[in-house]
Amino acid sequence: MPAYAILGAQWGDEGKGKIIDYLSRRADIVARFSGGNNAGHTVINDLGDFSLHLVPCGIFSDGVMNVIGNGVVVDPDVLIEEMETLKRGGIDVSRSLMVSERAHLIMPYHVMLDTLAERERGDFAIGTTGKGIGPAYSDKTSRTGIRAADLLDLEGLRHRLEEVLPFVNRVLTKVYEVDSVSIDYILDKSRMWKDFLGPLIKPVGRYVNEVLDSGGTVV
Repeated sequence: MPAYAILGAQWGDEGKGKIIDYLSRRADIVARFSGGNNAGHTVINDLGDFSLHLVPCGIFSDGVMNVIGNGVVVDPDVLIEEMETLKRGGIDVSRSLMVSERAHLIMPYHVMLDTLAERERGDFAIGTTGKGIGPAYSDKTSRTGIRAADLLDLEGLRHRLEEVLPFVNRVLTKVYEVDSVSIDYILDKSRMWKDFLGPLIKPVGRYVNEVLDSGGTVV
């Protein structure tokens, strides 16, 4: 049951995407296990030039299942746009991509909090990409995050947001003095996300273990 981990030990741009694209030709699963859409892999192959931020590089290899694991924080808008870009390039991801039901989502307020906090730091700015990744991981560790599985139960998601948003909105309005975020706005976006991503949200941990147990290869 071989499994290969591709890690970058420098500052990025080490060529991880090219290595994964090569190894994926002999893999059963290519899994993304951490990070968010601040990362990027450029793959140049017979189909064209592609820049991937969330979808694993194995998406170009026939017969490979691509997995976005529970350690990834997923911006649904970015993922959907990436899927649409691949579709326009002739690549249908509907049968070759899975999203862990336990993966946390980058919500619109995460992006707001990220950019507002960076602005407040002034000369001490840390250089964040402003894509909401840090705040999403903060919510994950504080157990107030929204998971991909929550999109499958919108009524349950409403109750979850009723718990989470009051604190978020106090920070937005009292600390940063900007407008609050409404539950209806988040739910409207979530309905759209569910339509696109719902069929892809699955228990990928169990799936990966089953493939490994059967002697499959995971990159």
